[in-house]
Formats: sequence, C-alpha cells, structure tokens
Amino acid sequence: MENLLEVRNLTKNFKENKVLKGISFEVHRGEVLCILGPNGAGKSTTINILTAALGSDSGEIKFKGKQIGRKLRAYKQCMGIVPQDIALYEELSAEQNLKFFASLYGLYGAALNKAVNEALVFAGLDDRQKDKVKTFSGGMKRRLNIACAIAHHPELVIMDEPTVGIDPQSRNHILDSIKKLRDGGMTVIYTTHYMEEVEAISSRIIIMDHGTIIAEGTKETLKEDIENEKHYTIEVEENGRIKDSDFYAVEGVKSVKSDGGTIEITSLKGVENLDRIITVVSNCGDKIKNITSEAASLEMVFLKLTGRKLRD
Repeated sequence: MENLLEVRNLTKNFKENKVLKGISFEVHRGEVLCILGPNGAGKSTTINILTAALGSDSGEIKFKGKQIGRKLRAYKQCMGIVPQDIALYEELSAEQNLKFFASLYGLYGAALNKAVNEALVFAGLDDRQKDKVKTFSGGMKRRLNIACAIAHHPELVIMDEPTVGIDPQSRNHILDSIKKLRDGGMTVIYTTHYMEEVEAISSRIIIMDHGTIIAEGTKETLKEDIENEKHYTIEVEENGRIKDSDFYAVEGVKSVKSDGGTIEITSLKGVENLDRIITVVSNCGDKIKNITSEAASLEMVFLKLTGRKLRD
C-alpha cells in the first residue's frame, strides 16, 4: 500500500526520561491506524510530534516522501487535528466556529460557505448551525470539533481520544463518521482507551509500551497468537490461601494472574481442564462466586503484550 506518512527512529527525552526510544512505522493512505498503549507508553508524545506541536530529539518524519521539516507549512495544511480537549469558542455559533477554523486553511468566499455547510451536515448539526456552542451537549461539541478538523478536506486527520465522556449516540455517530472519512479516501490516526472502538474502525493497530512499538498489524493478525488459547476469569471469596503456582500442575495451564478476589487463567485450547481448575480452588477452601470464559479478543492481546489492561 502507498505510504502517506513514514516515521523513522523517532526519539524523545524529557530530562533523564526516555519517552520514545527510536520508534518507526508507516501510515498507509486511506487507512484508520489506531495507536494503543497504557498510560506512559508514549502515545501522547508521538501524537504531539506528528502534529508538529512538539519537536523530536532525533529521527525523521516524511509526508508523501518528503521530510516535514522542509515542508512544515504544507504538511500542516494537509492535516486536521481533533485534540483530546475540546477546542471551540463557546460564545460563537457552530457555523461561526467552522468558518473561523476553515478560514485558517485558506478557504474563503463560496468555497468556505460550501465547506462549512458540508461539515455541518457531516456532524449532524445543520439544524443547530446558528446556536452558540455553550448550549451544546458534550457529544455535540465533540462532533463539531471533528467537523472543524475536516471542513478543509485534509488528507490526514489525527484524532486523540475523541469519544471520551460522551453519550452513546454521539459516540456511534463519531465512529460511523470515521468510517465515512476512510471510505472517502481520508487517512486517520486514532488513539482511544476503548478497545471496542478499535474493533469497529481499525484498518491496522500499533501497540506501544515504554516508548517502543511492541506489536503492529490488523486485529486479525494480532489475535492469531492467542487463537489457540482459552481464558477463564474466576471470582472467589478471597481468603489468601490460593497461590498462582497451585494451578500450574493442571494440564494445559499456561499462565495465571491473580488480583484480590479475581484469578485470570490462560490455558491451551482443546485441553478440557476446567473441572481440575475448580478442584484446585475448592482444595484451598475458597468459594467460587463466578466463572467466565472468553474467546480471543484485542483486550487479551493487549494484556498479554503489556501485562496491563488498557486503562491501567
């Protein structure tokens, strides 16, 4: 596939803290690339460097084959940014906000009016175009923020957790909008803490941890490594007598992680061993409150690679 963006050996240090440790990746034209990582993984630093809000210590970024440092203005003109915090003027109307932000990219006159009207329809806010932003719900503000980022029809849109704290209806509208942008040929870089969003919209995924890229691929390829595994979550009345090591004597058990009254066990698929796992719990005198079994998921991939859940 054609690369729209190429990142090579990007590093960033804050004093003695190495935040990015020479990461490299490509962004393909027309894809939705989701960047995942636990807190402190380096996601925000990466996004800030990609949007040119922050400089790197070393490495290079190429946009359409040319280093952005030499064509920084042209690079910014081809980009739309949806920040984590809503960036709108509360006392202005939706239409006025869109006109202001679109004009920053050189749109004016009939072209500006056309772009604003299209963006309002895209955001589902054409019936509220004259209303002040301060009267909008959180979800409506998020949708307008996205409209402001795409009104000038950028080639690349960077979205940093655009669905945090909004209602389900607006969230679904935003996810559907991202699919429309992708289908229209726009390229999207997307960070989120919601794994179900990644399942819904991602073309490819990059997983970061401790300033490095530890995995990348489609959701299907990332799941391949754990397709031959099954996962049990056992909730017990905690008494502290069960040890993780007690479960490794059971055939098929690959890993065990306990946290308070919850035990997470990964076992080989095809080995029927749940009864023996239950016996281990019973022999330790604990009472089982609940048992669930899960199929392979991105959440499991993430947990296996980082040792943490996405919101840890």
